[in-house]
Amino acid sequence: MPKLNPSLSNKQWIQIVSLLGLIISIIVFYYIKTQSHIFAVGGPFQSFITRLGILGPLIFILLQIIQVIYPIIPGGMTCVVGHAIFGPFYGFIYNFIGIFSGSLLSFYLARQYGESFAKSFVSEQTYDKYMTKLDKGRGFDIFLITAFVLPGFPDDFLCMVAGLSKMSFKKFCWITLLSKPATLYLYTLITYQSLVFLNQSFL
Repeated sequence: MPKLNPSLSNKQWIQIVSLLGLIISIIVFYYIKTQSHIFAVGGPFQSFITRLGILGPLIFILLQIIQVIYPIIPGGMTCVVGHAIFGPFYGFIYNFIGIFSGSLLSFYLARQYGESFAKSFVSEQTYDKYMTKLDKGRGFDIFLITAFVLPGFPDDFLCMVAGLSKMSFKKFCWITLLSKPATLYLYTLITYQSLVFLNQSFL
């Protein structure tokens, strides 16, 4: 069994694992697209998850927590999977519990272990770009809310940035709780419906 290269930094290992996660996600997406009947509502895969009882949702929530902190699988994909397997209501509940818990944990870990922890997950350029937002004082609160509401921002990393700021844990909880649910549901629904449309159009 080959030994791990000790010369690789934590950031490099995270980048390698993230790349592997992206490749696996593409393969899984292709499989879901070509074998859509297996993953359809009421299909074999949903029946398997249902037979797991409470363990099914717990495993899914744990996966969501992990992907917020350690981006092995794109978050958008796991949200769509949750929506498809558990339905719009419970899928949203499980998605939000996982993402909310992961966001709070990211905040805590960044506050506990400092900038070296946050730097492990992004490039130096990305780190410097968003750390400058901390100089805006209360403006950072507004920026964080905006980033959580609108698409295109690295939400998971911004949880770590918030952990490096002077923002209290309580305030971060409220910002996350108030800004994420509606957009999470909306973006998941749009993505899911788009995939259904594409699947019906090209198959």
